[in-house]
Amino acid sequence: MKLSCYFYAVLSSALPLIISSANAADYTEYDDDLLDSFYGSEEMVEIATGVKTQIYKAPAVTNVFTAEKIKNMGATDIDDVLETVPGLHIHRDPNGYLPLYTFRGIYSSVNSQALMLINGVPITNSFRGNRGQVWGRMPVEAISRIEIMRGPGSAVFGADAFAGVINIITKNADDILQNEVAVRAGSFNTQNMWLTFGGSSEELKYSTVIEYSKSSGSNEHVEIDRQTANDIVHGTNASRAPGNVSKRHESLDIRTEINYFDFTFRAGLQDRNNQGGGAGLVSALDPDIRQASKRWNIDLNYNAQLTPNFKITTQATYFNTSQEVKNQYTIFPAGYAGVFTEGLIGNPQVWEKHTRLNINAQYTAIKDHSIRGGFGYHNADMYRIEETKNFGIDPSTGLPIAPGSPLVDVTDTPYVFIPEQSRQNHYVFLQDIWNIANDWQLTAGLRHDNYSDFGSTTNPRVALVWSTSLNLSTKLLYGQAFRAPSFVDTSAINNPVNIGNPNIQPEEMESLEIVFDYHPAQDFGLVWNIYKYTWDDIIQLVPVQDESYFLYANNGVQTAYGTEFEINWKLLPTLVLRANAAFTQAENSKTKNDVPFVAAKQFYVQLDWLFADEINVNFKTHLIGERLRDETDSRNALKDYAISDLSVRWQPKNLPVELSLLGKNIFNKDARGSALHLPNDLPLPLRSIYGELRYQF
Repeated sequence: MKLSCYFYAVLSSALPLIISSANAADYTEYDDDLLDSFYGSEEMVEIATGVKTQIYKAPAVTNVFTAEKIKNMGATDIDDVLETVPGLHIHRDPNGYLPLYTFRGIYSSVNSQALMLINGVPITNSFRGNRGQVWGRMPVEAISRIEIMRGPGSAVFGADAFAGVINIITKNADDILQNEVAVRAGSFNTQNMWLTFGGSSEELKYSTVIEYSKSSGSNEHVEIDRQTANDIVHGTNASRAPGNVSKRHESLDIRTEINYFDFTFRAGLQDRNNQGGGAGLVSALDPDIRQASKRWNIDLNYNAQLTPNFKITTQATYFNTSQEVKNQYTIFPAGYAGVFTEGLIGNPQVWEKHTRLNINAQYTAIKDHSIRGGFGYHNADMYRIEETKNFGIDPSTGLPIAPGSPLVDVTDTPYVFIPEQSRQNHYVFLQDIWNIANDWQLTAGLRHDNYSDFGSTTNPRVALVWSTSLNLSTKLLYGQAFRAPSFVDTSAINNPVNIGNPNIQPEEMESLEIVFDYHPAQDFGLVWNIYKYTWDDIIQLVPVQDESYFLYANNGVQTAYGTEFEINWKLLPTLVLRANAAFTQAENSKTKNDVPFVAAKQFYVQLDWLFADEINVNFKTHLIGERLRDETDSRNALKDYAISDLSVRWQPKNLPVELSLLGKNIFNKDARGSALHLPNDLPLPLRSIYGELRYQF
């Protein structure tokens, strides 16, 4: 009732403004050329419907970042871009320093509610339902554009398009105007190199981007870790704290694309090697952890306009991903509990392969309707599981492994941490974009997914877009979404703490939102949205009566409301302001308590200044505030923090070079992310400086 009253009160107060704007202007049709001059021709989005649409007409709340915007803001990693989106906050998991993309207060420790796509293909691991535990980083030089949709998107994208969707579109030959080779170096022995090239021959186009990165990682300090508390209990001195968060990495990324007539072939590799373990698997420091992951994909696409009113798209994809241990995972260090002389060690490794076939068509022969429909198939196969450990049951004897014993290989035995398994999904969807009047457009869609393990789910969406006036569009959005249970949720075994539940069902989301997109002048735009949602059947760990372990179950309910503001304003011919703010109020519907870890307030300001014809300066500041603790954590709420970055780019005329100086956290603020088992929390990166040289040829 509280959420509904708030939502409708704000809506009713805004309606007079909308109506007066409508009466004051002739809005018989949009002047698209005028709006394109404000938004730019690049401000077309496909993520909202699967069809390219002008962003102000898109039936969703979206953001677009082109390669030029990404470069100008000094971004070196995709996280630098995503952190600027209103309502999206990046938490850091102490385990591996994994980025958790938290949309609108929808937080979980593995981040399976945010869907990431590369060229429309999910890169989700079925093992944990996220991008993989060994994510590393994602450089940006191969990226042509990033489209982000806030809110549910399962009617278009299916599973895990829950809190938000991120689609990364890589560069093709048309995006590469000049070949480029570049280097970047700076703090923490960081070295980046990349090569970008493309070309064409008649109807054949080709492009490749190769990126290599190596760094010893920033050296934020952890004074006390989880093992420190164990030492007090057991009278030991095993903790490796004080020590540093381990963020070293070595990575190789390759993206290539070939276009021939109506066919597109893409291939990609994300190779992560010698990656550190963050603050440790369970927040017990281990600077010696080395982990790795390989993600490689291929996709073949056929996209043809068969008749003026009929277009067909077919996509076949293969995606292979792994989570590997290069140097063993010491969960707790040597001397743990006074009996594990080598430490408590467990080395779980996972390999998956995913095959997909998607076929969809768009039909526009019916007046005022654009109908899109299709069907598809997905096979997720976790085909290889390996594990060595020095605890649990020894499969050769059937007896517990004695503390201090050598590592035991439990691969291909009933004592492994999870069995090999697969799941299949068949789906069908239908969407209609109906121009019901000159200034009214209704988008309605429905998708039905059928899974081989947990059953079926159907998710609708409805969006009404009203061209209220020449310079105002109003959107009313409703959608449902689901998050598929991961294999860990359903099938984890031989874990002394957490056990999977084969009867678990998908998480569900229902969302309602109103959006005002106001653009009164060519150099000014404002977007304001208000939303509320209910997140139901949240998969959580619950205690089991008379047992020492927890069981995954559909146990939680969360409701939330919030608002987000965005402004883009060309203050001067040489100065552009981009700013946004987000406010979220999320409540645990069972306990009536505010939800922990949610950044209830976020503010962002960015200034782009063309200092001279050859010099561009970008300054940005991001403030995060009001993050509560878990109810089991008696510490005070986390302190607010503000991080500022600065980049300066010099591109001399008539020379094929570009020089840049990039500074991150330039004021060296001591910012902290929440970590239950680190008394002083998880330190975020301190100041770093990088120099960059690009050469075009």
